[in-house]
Amino acid sequence: MTSQSGFNYIGGTRSGAGEVLLHSVDATTGEALPGAFRQATAAEVDTAARAAESAYPIYRQLSALRRAEFLDAIAAELDALGEDFIATVCRETALPAARIQGERGRTSGQLRLFAQVLLRGDFHGARIDRAQPQRQPLPRPDLRQCQLGIGPVAVFGASNFPLAFSTAGGDTAAALAAGCPVVFKAHSGHMATSEWVADAILRAAAKSGMPAGVFNLIFGGGVGEWLVKHPAIQAVGFTGSLKGGRALCDLAAARPQPIPVFAEMSSINPVILLPEALKCRGAQVADELAASVVLGCGQFCTNPGLVIGLRSPQFSAFVERLAERMADLAPQTMLNTGTLKSYTQGLARLHAHSGIRHLAGQPQQGNQAWPQLFQADVSRLLDGDELLQEEIFGPTTVLVEVADLAQLEQALAALQGQLTATLIAEPSDQETAARLVPLLERKAGRLLLNGYPTGVEVCDAMVHGGPYPATSDARGTSVGSLAITRFLRPVCYQNYPDALLPDVLKNANPLGIARLVDGMTTREALG
Repeated sequence: MTSQSGFNYIGGTRSGAGEVLLHSVDATTGEALPGAFRQATAAEVDTAARAAESAYPIYRQLSALRRAEFLDAIAAELDALGEDFIATVCRETALPAARIQGERGRTSGQLRLFAQVLLRGDFHGARIDRAQPQRQPLPRPDLRQCQLGIGPVAVFGASNFPLAFSTAGGDTAAALAAGCPVVFKAHSGHMATSEWVADAILRAAAKSGMPAGVFNLIFGGGVGEWLVKHPAIQAVGFTGSLKGGRALCDLAAARPQPIPVFAEMSSINPVILLPEALKCRGAQVADELAASVVLGCGQFCTNPGLVIGLRSPQFSAFVERLAERMADLAPQTMLNTGTLKSYTQGLARLHAHSGIRHLAGQPQQGNQAWPQLFQADVSRLLDGDELLQEEIFGPTTVLVEVADLAQLEQALAALQGQLTATLIAEPSDQETAARLVPLLERKAGRLLLNGYPTGVEVCDAMVHGGPYPATSDARGTSVGSLAITRFLRPVCYQNYPDALLPDVLKNANPLGIARLVDGMTTREALG
């Protein structure tokens, strides 16, 4: 840390013009950590956005290889951070060191994945339709298309993943890979962590020869509105609450030039238990599900918040076993006092609801979150009760018993959009599963079979998104290599000579990247 610790990162320098001081706290004790952070002023937000805008034409035109080297350099800087860094993250979030070390590996792995995407070149989406001057009744011009970075991107840090969904997390990595400079809004729950990571990014930028303004970071509450409204910003990445995500979407839509907001917001991630699975391994499923519900104190966006089963003696035995397991589980410290307050309020709403029964869990008390289990009447779900669609962020889940398969289908149809939907089934349940899968495909971005949604692999095939309100745009993902497409847009060149075309579209194609040419890939044409 430098003498300018706590200052905003703007255009490659530190800026501390604001007089309002912010303090990070120890998530376990509530004690203020040493140092203070400067609330960004409106002028500093403007300068940060303009710095990103100035960097954009330079950064976008760098080769994919140069951008890949930058991402690899960030990953190396993160991996090199020492025990002081780990200790800081643990103090700010109450997460254990092993979790933080694993999350750091995931974060640097994401950066390296996007570096590989850049080197593969398939993100360009190159398409070429050669001229057909002899075509009748009208000739066809030469038309060539590829994907280019959309422009400066505003990214908002998430509370529950201080590394993987934060300063150098998936949204930042995808935007930088796409050729888009970033203005990052640090989360108030882990400002010191954000500063460590921002320093690492800027060291990597200097070593890689990146333009000033390729990465900027601002601190403070209320600054997000200025950022989203700034004309230089061309897209927004957000992970957080439905309320926060909707507010950003509304701000972006009301701009003179509306821009896309890729917001991950709210999901209860239903788990559907099929009969034969409960007959074969009901107790095992109860134990595994309890572990998933309380993993990380339930502070995952894929936490299983709704469990649905068909009425049977096996389901009744499952409920009894799950209640026993949940009652035995110890409380855990949440990320911050705000998260604990929201969890307590969510539990109070469930307790007060006439159609919901409390099955297990110690009364919520003290400064830790106690695991809880509830059961709701299926009529509440079928009638569209909003409380059953609401994510309770913490170690709790709600059971719903349905009478038969037809009522199960009705219950699934009543659900809003989800990040995940899980089937627990045996091969003998296949006929039933086949009826449910088309319903689940309409509701969720990732469909699991005999697994649990907590745990999101970072890879090419992953989808971490889904229909509203899980995300604001179901066509994308915030995890996996496909995430880069959110920050790209197609550009078509008509009758351009090689000298003016991007390399990937040139006849010579010096990058050697496969392209779609006249309806065939170059590999097909050569084969």
